[in-house]
Order: sequence, then C-alpha cells, then structure tokens
Amino acid sequence: MTYTETDIPGVWIIEPKVFSDARGYFMEAFKQNEFEACIGKFDFVQDNESCSTKGVLRGLHYQLAPYSQSKLVRVIKGRVLDVAVDVRAGSPTFGKYIAVELSGENKRQLFIPQGFAHGFHVLSEEAVFTYKVDNPYAPSHERGIRFDDPAIHVDWGIKDLSLINLSEKDKNAPCLSDAELNFTFKKI
Repeated sequence: MTYTETDIPGVWIIEPKVFSDARGYFMEAFKQNEFEACIGKFDFVQDNESCSTKGVLRGLHYQLAPYSQSKLVRVIKGRVLDVAVDVRAGSPTFGKYIAVELSGENKRQLFIPQGFAHGFHVLSEEAVFTYKVDNPYAPSHERGIRFDDPAIHVDWGIKDLSLINLSEKDKNAPCLSDAELNFTFKKI
C-alpha cells in the first residue's frame, strides 16, 4: 500500500495495490503491521457500513471525547466525496478540511484521526461506505457541524442544493463557531 499524508498532518490517503486479471481483482484492504509502521498504533474496535443513494450528504459528524473516533474509511461500491474537518482547539489547521474522492474503482482509503468532523456526499447512484473506528458509537456524545458552514466553506461540488438529501439532525446542526467541541491539538 501507498501511504500519503495530506496537507493536514495526521490525515492520510491510503492506496492499496490491486491485482486484477480476467477473474476480477484482489487487494489487501488493511494490514495492521504496515498501518502501524506508517501511521501509528490504533485499536480498531468496530466496523461500520452504510448504503446511500445519490445526493445523500452525511455529516459533518464527530463524537466528543472520551468517545471521539479515529476512522479508516473507504467505498466498496460507488463514489463519494469524503471530507474531514480539523476541529482541534489550538491546531494550526483548525477549521480547515481535506476532501478526497473515494470510490469502488480507485479503492482509496482515508484515515481520519480523533478531533476531526467527518462527512461524505454520494456522487453515484448508490454508494456502499465502510469504516473502521477505534471507539464504539456513543449516541450521547455524537455532535455535528453544518455541511454548509460559511466559515469552513467546504467545496462539495454541489450545483443544485435542492438535490441534497440530509437528515433532520444534519439540517439542524450548528456552525463550527457554535459547536460543542472538546478536542485539543497535541503536537507530535
């Protein structure tokens, strides 16, 4: 696998080696020793999967500490624009984001450490999205930030806002300036 750190330190794009022939393909989606050598040790405790239709936008979500989650995300089928926003107080990249297209074809993965809000927008007719997390889901600690917060200004590539499919929770999420946060940047 190829590991490439993004412009926001700690956020990584991972590209597996894919072996294809007339039968299909094979790839290693996760290899613990290699992951730890490049990124560090994380104890993933839960795998999640969602299926969404075109126009669905999920996010921007995070969980407060002590239930904050590092995530290793990928798309098995379809295409999404995946976004991670730095919400760590004191971070030199606070409020900045990384956007990466993940798809069943490019097989890219994105590693997002704790202290980031995360979301994705479905670009294909359907997308199957999967992710590993290092803390279980804790509904009492779940929070969100508006996908269209003007202070963050994520370029989702959306031409017609009426075509977005948002949950009520995401429609009513606060802007970053009003969001409840308890993450602190730790220089490594």
